[in-house]
Amino acid sequence: MAGKVKWVTDIEKSVLINNFEKRDWIHVTENDDWNFYWMSIQTIRNVFSVDTGYRLTDEQMVNHFPNHYELTRKDLMIKNIKRYRKDLEKESSPLAEKDENGKYTYLDFVPVTFMLPADYNLFVEEYRKNPSSTWIMKPCGKAQGKGIFLINKLSQIKKWSRDSRTSTFVAANSGKEAYVISVYIDNPLLIGGKKFDLRLYVLVTTYRPLKCYMYKLGFCRFCTVKYTPSTSELDNMFVHLTNVAIQKHGDDYNHVHGGKWTVSNLRLYLESTRGKEVTSRLFDQIHWIVVQSLKAVAPVMNNDKHCFECYGYDIIIDDKLKPWLIEVNASPSLTSSTANDRILKYNLINDTLNIVMPNGDIPDCRWNRSPPREALGNYQVLYDEEQAQSENAERDLRSRSGQSLGSKGSKGSAGVRPVAATWK
Repeated sequence: MAGKVKWVTDIEKSVLINNFEKRDWIHVTENDDWNFYWMSIQTIRNVFSVDTGYRLTDEQMVNHFPNHYELTRKDLMIKNIKRYRKDLEKESSPLAEKDENGKYTYLDFVPVTFMLPADYNLFVEEYRKNPSSTWIMKPCGKAQGKGIFLINKLSQIKKWSRDSRTSTFVAANSGKEAYVISVYIDNPLLIGGKKFDLRLYVLVTTYRPLKCYMYKLGFCRFCTVKYTPSTSELDNMFVHLTNVAIQKHGDDYNHVHGGKWTVSNLRLYLESTRGKEVTSRLFDQIHWIVVQSLKAVAPVMNNDKHCFECYGYDIIIDDKLKPWLIEVNASPSLTSSTANDRILKYNLINDTLNIVMPNGDIPDCRWNRSPPREALGNYQVLYDEEQAQSENAERDLRSRSGQSLGSKGSKGSAGVRPVAATWK
């Protein structure tokens, strides 16, 4: 019995528990000696809290990085991406190149965003440049569409700040309930007249060097009511927010397919309506966004060897087929809204466990984090920094010695965005 993995979870979801049980691992409690703990973000805070003084052993693994919130809190994600851009500018990196309007050519993948109340004056300045635009307000630390609303007049935000003066706005200074306000993407790509977003799953096993995987079986989440940019519908969240937690309360919600469509269906649809080349470019850009967002937080992430994380990325595609990163979730929902949903999430957990717990053995945090190809399941390696660095070094060596670079070496010598090889 000593060789079996002892698992514990504080998340009562059958797709999770069934995965552990089929592995013939031993279920223990958090007070016992455990090897693998799939925990909530509240629990991870306690595990890594200075006060508890808890020390993980080499035979223990957990499913969150200690300060995952650097990526998964809306305000911190934006702050880190802004800092990353500035750092690249200082280095005169070609990635930080700007167009004639002063917009980043390759790093313009999050809508213009400000923190409230801290950036209120900056927001007003930006708002006045384009007073007809719509903005979306979100509480920094909430999920599932809670507390979100749209505005298109300064008076609305003034009213909101007055109404919440007693709690929200003042409390924001103490870090309790800050908000972000972003330009609303009011020209989303529509299918059947409805707005949708993409939920993609990304597994990170280490931040330094960065190693991440993209899950092939993501899905689209559709609104139940046809989209209109009309200001009369700004309050109708069934038009604007794709969160299942909101849409399932709509009169037109379909319980069979749950308003969901697989990413492969989206790809087929786009290939047939827009062409293969354009569709491939779109998905390349989405992968680029994911890698750049992870690189933006890598320097500040506590790269604890006991940790991995499966993130839920939310992407919106506009009608020009430009993808936008909306947010990243640390605990993407494991609730199944349909039969297909259940199968997808069960397989997601299964494939994740196969990568982070090779062969189902007791974990060893010193392993090299390179699972065999057959263990990847529906994951594909999105970016392997170690491999990329060794390929770059080899390329530099070859170019210095005057050798022909050939097709492999010629990809992306300047490390500029359009070339996939610089990040794959």
